[in-house]
Amino acid sequence: MVCVTRVRVPRLDEGTAPPPRPAWQPRSRPQVVAHRGSSAARAEHTLSAYQQALLEGAEALECDVRLTADGHLVCVHDRRIDRTSSGTGVVSTLRLHQLQELDWESWKNPWRDLDDMDDEAPGAVLTLQSLLDTVRDWGQPVDVAVETKHPTRYSGLVERRLIELLIRYGWAGRRPGMPSPIRVMSFSWLSLRRCAELAPRLETVFLMDRVPLLYRDGSLPSGASAAGPSIEVVRAHPGYVARAHAAGHPVHVWTANTTPDLELCARLGVDAIITDEPAKAIKRLTEPRDRASRRQQH
Repeated sequence: MVCVTRVRVPRLDEGTAPPPRPAWQPRSRPQVVAHRGSSAARAEHTLSAYQQALLEGAEALECDVRLTADGHLVCVHDRRIDRTSSGTGVVSTLRLHQLQELDWESWKNPWRDLDDMDDEAPGAVLTLQSLLDTVRDWGQPVDVAVETKHPTRYSGLVERRLIELLIRYGWAGRRPGMPSPIRVMSFSWLSLRRCAELAPRLETVFLMDRVPLLYRDGSLPSGASAAGPSIEVVRAHPGYVARAHAAGHPVHVWTANTTPDLELCARLGVDAIITDEPAKAIKRLTEPRDRASRRQQH
């Protein structure tokens, strides 16, 4: 059982009407979101992967969060830790100190010579709090897209712990006119609804590997404010982007890495591209504007 004290998290707008969602506005180009950090180059969800993404100019960072047995939110994608760590087991059954004893980086480059590691310690498990500290202390604004992983044995406790943490940073959307750098993403509409009830001003992204029939007109389930289709959906149904925009919803596409996919997303006017290679995406998305600017100057 998770060792946490259950406390009530009040709605941030308790006693007042929920604020209206801002109308969708087009961007000059898609925002580049680093998927699990710069995960093509570094071990996913490690601090070094996120630092690399920031150095490459990523405008947002994406992470998955799971709750440990003692109530900490850690950045881990899989239910089990076998693929990305030196240990075995299920995240939700392990305590934070157990996860901290493991190596979360060497799996990415198992052939790397230990003599070439410059005395660096193996990559440690990353807590969401540590990632938010990094973003807070970075020298320029950076958004964070936090994906809640479901199903989980802790159900709505994941969202409650997430909102509690965001309140501590002042990033739960409490202050009108000062949008939070955080948005919550999930394949679970119920997870998004919980977050929307606890923190109505947070942006919430409904992730879809296929668009349910009910929402193919661009609408979204209650609690979701942005659409999150896969790149496969966008390739097969490019008109969906325009329908979502017409319904007032931004579109965040995952996971786009190839040049044709990046160009397709830019052409369709999607609002954010989640990618394993942020440097490549930024270069590809800014090149056309740079060429146009040079032509105008001449």
